[in-house]
Amino acid sequence: MKNCFLVLALFVFFSCNPTNEKTAVPAASAAKQQSDTATTPIADAATVLSRTQVPVLCYHHIQNTRLSEYMVFPAKFTEQMQAFADSGYQTILPDQLYNYLAYGKPLPAKPFMITFDDTDAEQFTIGYTEMKKHNFKGVFFIMNISIGRKRYMSKEQLKQLSDEGHVIAGHTWDHHKVTEYTPADWDIQLTEAKQKLQSITGKPVEYFAYPFGLWNAAAIPALQQRGIKMAFQLSTKQDSLRPLYTVRRMIVPGYWSTPGLFKAMKKTFNL
Repeated sequence: MKNCFLVLALFVFFSCNPTNEKTAVPAASAAKQQSDTATTPIADAATVLSRTQVPVLCYHHIQNTRLSEYMVFPAKFTEQMQAFADSGYQTILPDQLYNYLAYGKPLPAKPFMITFDDTDAEQFTIGYTEMKKHNFKGVFFIMNISIGRKRYMSKEQLKQLSDEGHVIAGHTWDHHKVTEYTPADWDIQLTEAKQKLQSITGKPVEYFAYPFGLWNAAAIPALQQRGIKMAFQLSTKQDSLRPLYTVRRMIVPGYWSTPGLFKAMKKTFNL
């Protein structure tokens, strides 16, 4: 009888143990990968600046009103999204851009980023709808004061965007220039704004776009202290010491043709 129990115990041990080993190895591997990422140093400024730039487009209004620097007709936006898809471009999101710039992680062959400023409702009803046709994802830099107001996105729309893989990021509480802030202003314009967005999406806010594209050196420690990993200006030259906090974007004016957009994009980002 003792021999029977011994055989049964050995059978159970050898039947279960391989499975345990197989499940333990991936867990250990995942922990090692996390450890490697945590201990990898961020590239220095010169290395970040040496990397090929990624086109980052900036849209504001998508409306059938009047052409301007900040206004693109819906039909033109549709045409542009189709042209990017036909040309083999793939959208990337800020985490991918950050990991590329800071750690040299690979990107798709033809990456670009679509960003929107100021919370306009048509960025959801038109922008999101058109991007979805091509499986494009975008970054929405939110001006908190506008959330839920007439002609602006609601909390429910922001949550839907986030749930579907788009990124909700910071653009201050009410669009005041960061170059004019006191320390108390930062608590309102970034800390409170960030907390509000995080309460809507349930996700951390780690990226920021300067209102009007304007920044100064004093803003960067304030951003870093509040957990911002990377910040976006407009198409002026990146700062030689702080390239991760002066990433370039290019406004897409409504009066450009689609070929003109591609030409300007290549020139702006030295492609």
